[in-house]
Amino acid sequence: MFKEKIFRSQQLKFMIFNLIAFTIIFTIFGIVIFSQVQGTLFKKTDEELFMVKEKHIGEFSDMTNGDRPLDDTDRTPPMKDQRAIKNPRIIVLNWSKEGEMIEEDLFGSLFYESYLQDFTLNKNNLDTVTNTTIDDHHYRYLLFEDTNEDDDVAYVQLIINTDAEETIINNFQKLIIIFSIVFIVLSISASYILSKKMMHPIIQSWKKQAEFVENASHELRTPLTIIQNKLELLLTSPQEKIANKFENIALSLSETRRLSKLTSDLLTLARADSAETQLLKQTIHVDTFVKNVCAPYVEIAESQDKHLWLQLNCDMKMEADEVRLHQLLVILLDNALKYTGENDGIGVKTYEEDNRIVFEVSDTGIGIKEENIKYIFDRFYREDKARSRETGGVGLGLSIAHWIVKQHDGTIKASQNKNKGTTFKVKLPR
Repeated sequence: MFKEKIFRSQQLKFMIFNLIAFTIIFTIFGIVIFSQVQGTLFKKTDEELFMVKEKHIGEFSDMTNGDRPLDDTDRTPPMKDQRAIKNPRIIVLNWSKEGEMIEEDLFGSLFYESYLQDFTLNKNNLDTVTNTTIDDHHYRYLLFEDTNEDDDVAYVQLIINTDAEETIINNFQKLIIIFSIVFIVLSISASYILSKKMMHPIIQSWKKQAEFVENASHELRTPLTIIQNKLELLLTSPQEKIANKFENIALSLSETRRLSKLTSDLLTLARADSAETQLLKQTIHVDTFVKNVCAPYVEIAESQDKHLWLQLNCDMKMEADEVRLHQLLVILLDNALKYTGENDGIGVKTYEEDNRIVFEVSDTGIGIKEENIKYIFDRFYREDKARSRETGGVGLGLSIAHWIVKQHDGTIKASQNKNKGTTFKVKLPR
């Protein structure tokens, strides 16, 4: 119950972190998109305003800076007249120094009577595009000083209607809000799914660790209990000769050796998990190395009425950690000897396949069930626990073998033989 509470609490934290991250990303994305759309829409209107302003200033410059006096036929109508503007969206308003509108333009006059009766001149926004609202209509205007001294016009104001742009922006803003709500709902769902997926490997690791500690404790407890019982039994008869207590002493020594091997295997796996163990690679002649490793096992197999044969067809060198590679072959050969009976055979092959070096260790023993093959590299896994205890196995050997192969960037697979027994196939790079 406590464990489930911890998992739920951690999953909730992951969900909140993911939700915050999604919200920040969507918010920044929405602001950037909205700003870009808004800037793009008003960019055209601002360009039109400044273009008319430049044209207005340029016309008065042409009228005053010529080489000869200009007559009426040379003069261009000033931009103070609405008819002189080729852009129908822009309205020209002329202002005096006192802030009164000069109604030189009929269109401007009509516009003034209809909308601008309460509109006043604001000199603080000279040469700056400014937003304003008149009778619920949106406008942008550009106010600048008139450089012509021949008339009473002191300021020229160019006004352009932006109702269409504002409508687009308002609609887009509504879409942003709607989609933001949708994205938040989707973010909650995605955050929940992601947090669940993030918790999965944590839960698996927790379970494996708990299982590892439980199995290790069990495996350590058994030999310790046996040794303790036998030693206590020896203490009950201190005057007895060693010969009379030979079985108790032999069993204690056997369990001590088993305990020492288990401790060594656990230490190897612990270092492997912490990435402390580094490979010391060196050049190895494959066939010579395998022949030397297998030499003592040929004699052991003969003493058990078994046959161990070699088929070495890899006359080349490779880069590998000799100690770890030796440990790998010993694990495979030990397993083959443990799970074969009298008159069974054990074979060791070496050859090259797919530009890789292959080691094969096969036997004609009891084999492994097809449905259990995928579990054999798990720690403390034993297909037949009773038989494994008889042979001294605790289910760590193949886990170490898998780690060694992985450290060499290789692969290891187990498969059933056609007749009976098991074949372990190891592929390693040169």
